[in-house]
Amino acid sequence: MEWNLLFFINSVLLGVGLTMDAFSVSLANGLNEPLMGKKKMCVVASVYALFQALMPMVGWFCVHTVVQYFRAFEKFIPWIALILLLYIGGMMLKDGIRGGEEEESCGVGAWALFVQGVATSIDALSVGFTIADYPLVMAFVCSMLIAFVTFVFCICGLGIGKRCGTKFAGKATIIGGVILIFIGIEIFVTGVF
Repeated sequence: MEWNLLFFINSVLLGVGLTMDAFSVSLANGLNEPLMGKKKMCVVASVYALFQALMPMVGWFCVHTVVQYFRAFEKFIPWIALILLLYIGGMMLKDGIRGGEEEESCGVGAWALFVQGVATSIDALSVGFTIADYPLVMAFVCSMLIAFVTFVFCICGLGIGKRCGTKFAGKATIIGGVILIFIGIEIFVTGVF
């Protein structure tokens, strides 16, 4: 893997695809807490961004630990990435089309924020498989770009939620699912061919 424009574009698109769950939850949080101040909005968005950055790195380290012991596993990484991203993207599409289950919260307390952070970023764990061929520094930069995109989207989601409610949540999930599916296909095609 080398540093090029495609790396940055893919990282940002991964961030956009992965952040849609956090964006949707941010919309709901903004609706539930319309008087949320800017400081709390930054804390909420930062927690989601932290989890979105942490999960791909955990996945990357898991893959590299396994790959160190089982080199034959490497050829399956594009397949795993494709299957995981198709599954996650498909589930997001299904939830978005059906209307999904709305997150229930009564304000955003510390525990609720932690649970939401984990729940909205668990799919980002699979990104560790998709970026497994990146060296450590590139994987870290990719994770930081995902975190930045997540932070920006969550701040926007909180603001929109405070003003308009959650009527855009389903569309955001559909867009995120489509992006993840396309990224999975792109990773598979470049990894296999």
